[in-house]
Amino acid sequence: MDWDADIQQIKHRRTLAKQQGGTESVGRQHQKGRLTIRERIDGLVDDGSFSELGEGAGVAEYDVSGALVDFQPANFVLGFGSINGRKVIVGGEDFTLKGGSPNPAGLRKSVYAEQLALQYKLPLVRLHEGGGGAVGGTGQEKNRRPLGDPVYSVSRFAALAETLGKVPVATAALGPVAGLPAARLVASHFSVMTENAAVLIAGPQVVKRALGLDLTKEQLGGASVHLKSGVIDNLATDERDALDQIARFLSYVPDNAWQRPTRHVCDDPVDRCDDALASIVPASSRQPFQMRKIIQSVVDRADSGSSFFEMSRKFGPSLITGLARLDGHSVAVIGNDCMYYAGAMTAEAAQKLRRFIDFCNSFHLPVLSFVDEPGFMIGPDSESAGTIRHGTAAISAVMQSRVPWASVQVHKAFGVAAQAHFGPDGYVLSWPSAITGALPVEGGVAVAFAREIAAAADPKKRQHELETMLAASQSPFPRAEGFSVHEIIDPRETRPKLVHWLNLAVNAQTDPPVPFLVGMRP
Repeated sequence: MDWDADIQQIKHRRTLAKQQGGTESVGRQHQKGRLTIRERIDGLVDDGSFSELGEGAGVAEYDVSGALVDFQPANFVLGFGSINGRKVIVGGEDFTLKGGSPNPAGLRKSVYAEQLALQYKLPLVRLHEGGGGAVGGTGQEKNRRPLGDPVYSVSRFAALAETLGKVPVATAALGPVAGLPAARLVASHFSVMTENAAVLIAGPQVVKRALGLDLTKEQLGGASVHLKSGVIDNLATDERDALDQIARFLSYVPDNAWQRPTRHVCDDPVDRCDDALASIVPASSRQPFQMRKIIQSVVDRADSGSSFFEMSRKFGPSLITGLARLDGHSVAVIGNDCMYYAGAMTAEAAQKLRRFIDFCNSFHLPVLSFVDEPGFMIGPDSESAGTIRHGTAAISAVMQSRVPWASVQVHKAFGVAAQAHFGPDGYVLSWPSAITGALPVEGGVAVAFAREIAAAADPKKRQHELETMLAASQSPFPRAEGFSVHEIIDPRETRPKLVHWLNLAVNAQTDPPVPFLVGMRP
């Protein structure tokens, strides 16, 4: 039997699939300054590495003789690719077809993405632009009511949740993203959005109908909203930058939870000492300093700059989180930013820390903590936000941690919140600028010695005397004498000390890596 006609039909369907929504629809996408999904995938993966799955999936129309009349491809593109030689699963909605709202084949392919990543234990990249399902259901026939899934079917959210504990997931919002795609966007370890993107539970028309509010997509869910809400980790200047950030994020993590991160070649001397660290912390505790300069000085440097890749800078800004390399090893970095609330732990910072530590545990990333913690944020807004609950949850995540921890006490470590910076069996270094206690001297003296200060001939002078006297008890030297820290060091020694510790800690990990019992949640 001659199969030439069928083979030609396969080729024809593939051609139609690559035309996406047609010339006009693709043109409108470009006029908006946005790439198509196929262009995005080509821009992310290595040249020629994309192997598509389900290219022939779609909605076909036949005439009475059974001949193909029209073919609309699935509006979700999915397949295997490589990023810098590493295999990944990559997919995303095709906005040129129905605005990315799924047709039946598109929905099946999108739901399959997580199952595929779990099956092959590969990182998953989702490039989102599109809305959720239609009010009448996906691909329903005219005048036919949607039947729903059978009661015995497995929820599509089961694999979505499972991926978070087993394979790295990176996502991008590259246009309007609403409904189910928005939920899938945030079910990730790293998310990035472009400046002209929007992430929405529901769009402006739905909001106006339900709440009477006339708002734009940007006002509802633009970058200025979601970088501060914590929905999105990072902002990209354009789509190329978003794809580059995803590639960089993936370079720090293993393919799955059964592997450890790959060590990279490091040309940065392990014994490099930065003289600037000796004076970076001011003598006055009220004077701020730049914690990022400390982090960037300690971690690996390369010709392209620091290896530090910061995440979620705008959300919970009093806490710094990001990835870096130390002697070529991937590490997670946390630190306080005293430029915001003196570095105090807010409800948002606590949520940010809990999620980040869960991520570190999931993919076996050692943690470097640079400590300048004045305690939980106080005041009515903090109480209303449930800061103590969120903070305790963050501390619990730290205490459940099973990855190597090193803490460098740079300056303050006060109160309960300080416990979130010291992991189990951690390696603890102290700078001479470190101060430790139940609470800062200034506030503690004002409360504990209120009557004595008020009765003094010169209350201000007496308060200053008491603060000076008690400040000595918060010095790092008594703690070092009592072996409450492993070592008090010259700040310039920080990188060599941490490198020495990290190589010991990594070599001590003889058990095979397995998924963390407490899986990550968005």
